[in-house]
Amino acid sequence: PPAPDSSFPPLLPSGRTGDGGGALRPLYMDVQATTPLDPRVLDSMLPYLTAYYGNPHSRTHAYGWESEAAMEKARRQVADLIGADSREIIFTSGATESNNMAIKELEAAFQADTSLVSVMTVNNEIGVKQPIHDIGEICRAHKVFFHTDAAQAIGKIPMDVNNMKIDLMSISGHKIYGPKGVGALYVRRRPRVRLEPLQSGGGQERGLRSGTVPTPLAVGLGAACDVAQQEMEYDHKRISQLAERLVTKIMSEVPDVVMNGDQEHRYPGCINLSFAYVEGESLLMALKDVALSSGSACTSASLEPSYVLRAIGTDEDLAHSSIRFGIGRFTTEEEVDYTVQKCIQHVKRLREMSPLWEMVQDGIDLKSIKWTQH
Repeated sequence: PPAPDSSFPPLLPSGRTGDGGGALRPLYMDVQATTPLDPRVLDSMLPYLTAYYGNPHSRTHAYGWESEAAMEKARRQVADLIGADSREIIFTSGATESNNMAIKELEAAFQADTSLVSVMTVNNEIGVKQPIHDIGEICRAHKVFFHTDAAQAIGKIPMDVNNMKIDLMSISGHKIYGPKGVGALYVRRRPRVRLEPLQSGGGQERGLRSGTVPTPLAVGLGAACDVAQQEMEYDHKRISQLAERLVTKIMSEVPDVVMNGDQEHRYPGCINLSFAYVEGESLLMALKDVALSSGSACTSASLEPSYVLRAIGTDEDLAHSSIRFGIGRFTTEEEVDYTVQKCIQHVKRLREMSPLWEMVQDGIDLKSIKWTQH
């Protein structure tokens, strides 16, 4: 086989990577932003990147037939994961496009007395799970369309579009150990949900999403769904244990740590902690050998505190001190322990430098102080 591209550092057993000169890239604890490609998914994609390169919409020769068969198999794999009919699955470029197709076109079709409910199944910042089944029942009773962005839920918790009365669902490939650039939109057939296409063209995907479906990416999405269906229960149990290990160790060593979000109705692999009297961005910079986030990758360029944390009533100071820890399928116990060790070390160091922390240790109630600006 050809030698690996020397511009990419080789993978190391710990999950971290080296640049050939002894330096290490950070270990990865940000799976809510994106997940690594599962090797089994890559194996399924490779033939369609090299040998089986036909256009799946070409109906006159074997190249097209092979690609179409692979595309339809992937469509069935996606449908099977959520209890849908394969005819209800539309391939898209990802959850963002799926969300836009589902929401914008439906809103345009509504009358004054109709509405749409759109809910994120699992929040990507604090991991809170919404009562999707109950919301679906209410929407169906009121004859209201129900859309859910399930990018953070698919493959992690059981989803059934019929049991949950879901009319539209957005899915992202790269959030379930699949490739980037591909996703899917579930569109209910009965009772039928009608959408207008966002783009015109060759009429592919039942006329809803024109453009050639990228067979390798669709195959990768299907394979990722297939693997998720087989391993969901095992992954959930293992990730729950690692999450409990991380939270317990940090909170036993560091006082004034708050776990953000509902403690009971949550996905365990998304842990959002606020470290009082520590600036979150400072802690992120200190933890440079661990890839972490202070919130959503969609809004991480902003220095404003998380709108999610503000919405659930978190004090602005605590919102500014939050860090999100993402634990996934390939996270190891050693990586969790390393992250905990470094986190405890740097939180204590940063607090020692904080005059606010010193005042709290002296028994001063910070809320009783009237601060003035000069």
